[in-house]
Amino acid sequence: MNEKQLLQLKDQLTQELKDVKSRLHDESHLETTELSNYDNHPADNATDLTDQNTEMAIENHKEEEVEQIEDALQAMENGTYGVCTVCGEDIPFERLEALPFAQTCIDHANPDVDSESRPSEEALLGSTTDHPLKNEGGVRDYNNSFEEVEDFGSSDSPQDATKGNQKNFYKK
Repeated sequence: MNEKQLLQLKDQLTQELKDVKSRLHDESHLETTELSNYDNHPADNATDLTDQNTEMAIENHKEEEVEQIEDALQAMENGTYGVCTVCGEDIPFERLEALPFAQTCIDHANPDVDSESRPSEEALLGSTTDHPLKNEGGVRDYNNSFEEVEDFGSSDSPQDATKGNQKNFYKK
């Protein structure tokens, strides 16, 4: 990496640090949207709580991003910027351009991420349908769909008929 590229990345990191710090610690998102909780439905309070939790998670992410940017700027001062912390090889400029605070090369980035594994809950919960689409080999014919669900009742079934008309309901 040449001096011009290093200066470009330093400017990019400095600008990004300013942007993130300007958005950090904005307390307005932690306020409730209601003036009084006296006559609120519990769901309104739950919505406010969910919004506050989401904003706090975003705030934590911003703080981590500030820390990563500051670490990258410190590495520039130390002369270790652009060197993988795992293998010691140079990190390609293209990676640093896309992610200026990267500390590892692409081969050592997120080694614990397993995109093939599924959540453990899925083994207990099972499928959400009796016939998952991925297990059906072909295209399903939906022409008889009404007949399949009509077994569970419809507005034309005896339980919906008037009292005097139930005996003769199916006779034509």
